Amino acid sequence: MDEFVFQIAEDMEGERIDRCVSMLIDSLSRSFIQKMIGEGRVKVNGETIKNSYRVCAEDEVRFLLPEAVEPDIRPENIPLEILYEDTDVIVVNKPKGMVVHPAAGHYTGTLVNALMFHCGKELSGINGVMRPGIVHRIDRDTTGSIIACKNDKAHNCIAGQLKEHTVTRRYHAICYGVLPDDEGVIDKPIGRHPTDRKKMAVNERNGKRAVTHYRVLKRFAKYTYVECVLETGRTHQIRVHMASIGHPLLGDEVYAVGKRSPYRLEGQCLHAKILGFSHPADGRYVETDAPLPAYFVHLLDIMEV
Repeated sequence: MDEFVFQIAEDMEGERIDRCVSMLIDSLSRSFIQKMIGEGRVKVNGETIKNSYRVCAEDEVRFLLPEAVEPDIRPENIPLEILYEDTDVIVVNKPKGMVVHPAAGHYTGTLVNALMFHCGKELSGINGVMRPGIVHRIDRDTTGSIIACKNDKAHNCIAGQLKEHTVTRRYHAICYGVLPDDEGVIDKPIGRHPTDRKKMAVNERNGKRAVTHYRVLKRFAKYTYVECVLETGRTHQIRVHMASIGHPLLGDEVYAVGKRSPYRLEGQCLHAKILGFSHPADGRYVETDAPLPAYFVHLLDIMEV
């Protein structure tokens, strides 16, 4: 079992213990930490405490993390909209609400479960048993093109292209407000939010360079339909960048602070439409175009009115 030991700094004094630990170990969810506190795995100055305990400067916190039990990830017969497939790679149009790979709280119904059923054992193993074939991700509520690899050679090739930023990735989105310029470039570093560890943010001090190119496709009275091209690939990049210029994505419950959508939506209006790459086998350029989901088309139709 792993044990974490911390001494509380002055700037954390007065914080709840569950929030404090979640800030110190950002890879664990707050709900998981609360469960661990309830089981007595978190001690302050040698004493068990409750989630409501407020820490003091110089408190010693010990957290005994239980041994991880690797879940049994099974194939599931989940329909896939396949955009391209051969013996090396498969590109699918991921639906809204589908998580890409299993993680805490999502061990079934993921894209990995579906790929395991469709591809059998023909998936790359570089990312381990939890992420077979997965070389990149898109958010649960983002729809559109995602590529998976069927062997390690293909995986290394596509991963290299992603690292070198040579993969074409064009997203379509609807954002709040009317963008004044027809096109633009957002070049702002992205890193963890300084106070909310579950969010990303423009972070000049600790962020990594992130570049998004945008182009207006259509303007409406209160919204703008845009195409965003990723030059880099940071977590939540388009969502953070568009929010940073005052035009967060419609339906984004995390970054559209103070905005209320008049439409019944499940998360942000963001679709990975175009995906282009050099094929791992022979280098030829392959490009897929994922059709817009029905909800997105409907929004564009009713915004016309």
